[in-house]
Amino acid sequence: MDKKEIKTIETVTAKLLELLDVEGKFDILENKEGESVDIVLDTKDTGIVIGYHGETMEGLQLVISLCVARKLGRFVRISLEVGDYKKNRTEWLKSLAKETKERVLSENKEIFIPELKSWERRVVHLLLENDDKVMSESQGEGRDRVLVVKPKN
Repeated sequence: MDKKEIKTIETVTAKLLELLDVEGKFDILENKEGESVDIVLDTKDTGIVIGYHGETMEGLQLVISLCVARKLGRFVRISLEVGDYKKNRTEWLKSLAKETKERVLSENKEIFIPELKSWERRVVHLLLENDDKVMSESQGEGRDRVLVVKPKN
């Protein structure tokens, strides 16, 4: 990703935050060979921006992604972090993945984990992708989509 594209992401993000009357500073961090961008927002309006279970933050992330895609003419994965919400949630997901793996192995059966958001399922998939004892997959559609962890037999 070049400096012009990063500047576009910065401009779009600043404009959206201004329109929403959200005051704060943000940093843009490019990662994984330009495939994705993390926007880390520091604001006094943390609770409002995160919303119930991160839903407002995810909506804002989606709007930023769509606006950036429109401006750049291509999709760029954008992750919005506010108040360490995702960092803390990721730590919890690591613990959940470990506990679920142990349960799958002790009970020798698949375990379903419902009510995870798509980014949360992705985190668990990435945590278990190279595991030699268990595997994970998503099943279902829309809000009924669940993560399944099962033994590799």
